[in-house]
Amino acid sequence: MLNLLTSKINLSLLFLIVALCACTSATAQQSSCSLKINELKDTPELFGFRVGMTLEQVKAREPLVRFGRTDEFGVIRTSINPHFDTHFDQQKYADVRTVSFDFLDGKLVTLWIGYESTFKWPTLDEFVANFGKALDLHADWQPKRSGREIACDGFSVFASIIAEGPSIRIQDEEAQNTIAARREAAAEAAEAEVFADTRTKNYYPSDCSGREDIPAVAKIKFKNKEEAEKAGYKLAKDCQ
Repeated sequence: MLNLLTSKINLSLLFLIVALCACTSATAQQSSCSLKINELKDTPELFGFRVGMTLEQVKAREPLVRFGRTDEFGVIRTSINPHFDTHFDQQKYADVRTVSFDFLDGKLVTLWIGYESTFKWPTLDEFVANFGKALDLHADWQPKRSGREIACDGFSVFASIIAEGPSIRIQDEEAQNTIAARREAAAEAAEAEVFADTRTKNYYPSDCSGREDIPAVAKIKFKNKEEAEKAGYKLAKDCQ
């Protein structure tokens, strides 16, 4: 009798553990997003713009957009302001304040759209619920700063309220890592740079104030101290 009771208890515990595991698995699935950026669903609220588009494709979608120069890291940033500029199709961009584009190496890597407070989903709760469905994001929005975010495979979707209107940002996170790495490399290169005085054949590292005293006509730059020393320059005594 005791053995039978023990068996029933063990069986009940087993069922309970299985149920808990299934619940935990389902919750984990809802909390994560395995979509890749090219799998993100199109929705009219994005006006045909997609992360990954080329400059030419964005221009074809909106001929009035203007692009500036590419910076030293390969980035171009631009925006359009339909709410303030009547040259844009006001019916097409109804309730849209601003659309911002960030490009890296000619590809759109961040798309940000700010809507007016009159947008059809004005509150953050409504906005994330409906935009999540529109983009077919089967994951939970997580709190982040003053908004909410879904992190997927290599990209993120962030929603917040700005100036009383909702906004959406779709961002290629791998591209952001590339930009950060390029900036870090540039900072390291700048720190390694040395300036030299052609009159004295001395060089001055970036942290040596003596470099400021070199006349412009006598100042030359080397990418690092090794290059300067190879060219016959020595570290200035003031910097030792």
